[in-house]
Amino acid sequence: MRQVYNSGRIVALLFACLCATPAAASSSHQDLTQLRQQVEKFLLSQSTGHPGKVLVSAVAVDARLKLASCDNLQLFLPNGSRIWGRTSVGVRCNAPQVWTIYVQANVQVMADYLIAAGPLAQGHIITEQDLAKSQGDLAKLPPGVFTDVTQAVGRAVYVPLSAGTVLRQEMLRVLPVVQQGQKVVLNTIGNGFRVSAEGTALSNAGEGQRVKVKVTNGQVVSGLARHGGLIEVIF
Repeated sequence: MRQVYNSGRIVALLFACLCATPAAASSSHQDLTQLRQQVEKFLLSQSTGHPGKVLVSAVAVDARLKLASCDNLQLFLPNGSRIWGRTSVGVRCNAPQVWTIYVQANVQVMADYLIAAGPLAQGHIITEQDLAKSQGDLAKLPPGVFTDVTQAVGRAVYVPLSAGTVLRQEMLRVLPVVQQGQKVVLNTIGNGFRVSAEGTALSNAGEGQRVKVKVTNGQVVSGLARHGGLIEVIF
């Protein structure tokens, strides 16, 4: 016996299938907007500790790129990439399908940095009056800029500098508070005790720098150099 189909029902079923197909296909693809947001969140977490305000903007992933929806995303910095400025973040999917893409991004670090308030002669010892502040994106400046007055005060100018020069570590030398061969006092400080001993510094060191000291029994101890020929060892 031949079976008879209702033509109206068949058309309705076909229409429902056609409408459902794009939604099903869409759900099987990775959400590229969400992926971009994850890249920005990753870079913000990696930038913790930078001075000033960090602004992150990831480039939108090409919408024509159809990536399988991922249950296990891993974000990483490729070899040679840095945390600020123009950078790239790797995004790897480990399951259910394996794929890897690289997303371009820009990380701005907006903060104050120090410049020379006026001309500075070689050998001049920096004071607060020698310093002025400017503000901008540290990612666009050379490495080693000073962002806090206390970092520069007390250092000696290594080469003559003109007014407005952005101050970097290579331009200012740390003056030694302890010199090689100098007799020093070693203060060992712990929970509830303090022991002092005499020794000889084995190298030059600036304030807060680590230096090795040879004490009278021949033992070599490492501590932090302080003004006045003091070496601090904290337990």
